[in-house]
Amino acid sequence: MSATRREFLRQAAVAGGGALVAGAIPLRGMARPAVTMRPIAISSANGLRAVTKAMEMIASGSDALDAVIAGVNIVEDDPNDVTVGYGGLPNEEGVVELDSAVMHGPTHQAGAVASLRNIKNPSKVARVVMDRSDHVLIVGEGALRFARAHGFKEEDLLTEKAREAWLYWKEHLSNTDDWLPPHGPDDTDIGSLLPEPLRNEFGAFFRHTGTIHCSALDQKGNLSCVTTTSGLAFKIPGRVGDSPIIGAGLFCDNAVGSAGSTGRGEANLVNCSCRMVVEHLRTGKSPEEACLEAVKQIVEHNRLKRLQTPDGRPRFEVELYAINTRGEYGGARIYSGGKFSVHDGTTARHEPLAYLYKKEKN
Repeated sequence: MSATRREFLRQAAVAGGGALVAGAIPLRGMARPAVTMRPIAISSANGLRAVTKAMEMIASGSDALDAVIAGVNIVEDDPNDVTVGYGGLPNEEGVVELDSAVMHGPTHQAGAVASLRNIKNPSKVARVVMDRSDHVLIVGEGALRFARAHGFKEEDLLTEKAREAWLYWKEHLSNTDDWLPPHGPDDTDIGSLLPEPLRNEFGAFFRHTGTIHCSALDQKGNLSCVTTTSGLAFKIPGRVGDSPIIGAGLFCDNAVGSAGSTGRGEANLVNCSCRMVVEHLRTGKSPEEACLEAVKQIVEHNRLKRLQTPDGRPRFEVELYAINTRGEYGGARIYSGGKFSVHDGTTARHEPLAYLYKKEKN
């Protein structure tokens, strides 16, 4: 057999195998119409204001990275979003620690900070790490000193709402330690003492995760992205999730696409999920298909029983978002019921995320 014929058959086999893999996951979600080089901004569900701001700046000619950072700054500054920036839920010692990363498509540069205290906008500091240092990631006290050196002002990030949530967690973590909610001499059910509205609100914060990601395609056809978070609620001090890790919490290749993640950071870390999404885009998959493939890999690699339901599915959630150079966009998660934010130049709106499993009703 000639070398030319052997190469032809090899390429045909690879192409056929790729088609089988691509069809292995049933796609559940909205089909995304292909568009050609129009600006797009996408974000997590808490990012409607972020994509609105990003698109306003892109429409005025801004670079995509400037636009997405300005977008997430709105959420970082919002004390009512307990997952990001000012008002974020603290670590187990009651201290707010923030993580963020940025990635610039045209230069393929990145910057990140982790376990940053006392600075409201870690995404801005991550940008300065990229622009004003020879590093990609700076953490802890070093990140704070770097931020101060560049003019960032320190402030107390723990809001009253976040402090009350932390106290609720401390007081209900164990019935054998010394932290107790207010009670009387005849009370026996300590866990029922907090008023019902507060129990309903703060009870949801136990092992709470949350983040904001934003990716955008600007008028020049350039991509950039940012992810920023206060991380896992009541975490061990110094814990770092996926958000500030390039390839895990976000990744951007200006010739291919951009991706970001929210949810259980540890799952994204051990799978380098966002890099995987971009690599799936490189093979020709749509953003939704690429995200579903990465979600499927997370599920397949989740082998710890403590992180599995009785039927072997994950006890956690991960959400992935992606955009490609043609302006196609999409996202996916493990269970149904999720949504993400998108602005296509006309309006900011939520769209449903594709998923692997239908969530069972309680």
